[in-house]
Amino acid sequence: MNCNLIKLGITGGIGSGKSFFSNLLRANGVPVFDSDSEAKKLMVSDESIIFALKALLGDGVYVDGKINKPMLASYIFSSSDNAEKINSIVHPCVKKAFLAWADECFRSGHNIVAIESAILFESGFNDIVDKVVMVHAPFEVRVSRVMERDNTSKEKVMERIKSQMDDERKLSLSDFVIENDGVKSLEEQTDMLFSGLGRIKDNQYLV
Repeated sequence: MNCNLIKLGITGGIGSGKSFFSNLLRANGVPVFDSDSEAKKLMVSDESIIFALKALLGDGVYVDGKINKPMLASYIFSSSDNAEKINSIVHPCVKKAFLAWADECFRSGHNIVAIESAILFESGFNDIVDKVVMVHAPFEVRVSRVMERDNTSKEKVMERIKSQMDDERKLSLSDFVIENDGVKSLEEQTDMLFSGLGRIKDNQYLV
């Protein structure tokens, strides 16, 4: 790891509040790359992805320049092998985009950047970062948050949680943990994170 420049990976299960924490990092001067939204952009703009998806699923995977979401979802959820085929097309391009974006951020004077991804480990994005921060929240808190946010049932939320990597596994693979339980101060934990990285909140070095 270059001690002067740090790439952080931000992850956490659904309802953990990783996007909220990412916004807190942004407020403290750290640019954050949203892998999910960037992947969606690349799927309709990157020629290599467009070519590969059409080769795999046919021209009908795009309608008026937009992804045919029902068709793509039907394919992905029909088997884990299908999901892996899509990931193998999209994820390398997202990695490349993040690394180019990170280099640009470093050139502009930042010494910490981050990538937010719910599937950081599953996608292999952890291979392109220096440290991983997991945003963690108790199971029931996560369920309640998603039910309220998405106006959905507890059963459906639990299904989505079970489809993701187990929290204990993520915890064991992460370098830092942010407890977003609504009790512990996120600001204080962010200060501790910066301290652990040898930085202060305005993205400068500690002396």
